[in-house]
Amino acid sequence: MPSSVISHFSYDATSKSLTITFVTGMVYQYKNVPLKTFEMLKSSVSKGRYFNHFIKKNFKFKKVKTA
Repeated sequence: MPSSVISHFSYDATSKSLTITFVTGMVYQYKNVPLKTFEMLKSSVSKGRYFNHFIKKNFKFKKVKTA
């Protein structure tokens, strides 16, 4: 389902990193994200809501690209 906040996301199982591209063009990489968290994001009805509740404040991140 499309999101009004997140335009794209991908997961690297080897490094456990989740890369999220927001509709603003900003790209962030979240570290040490369990595969289960990625799977739940992928299957959630509201990607933005899931991100805000389970990812945003729970994982270290770095900004990869500024809009």
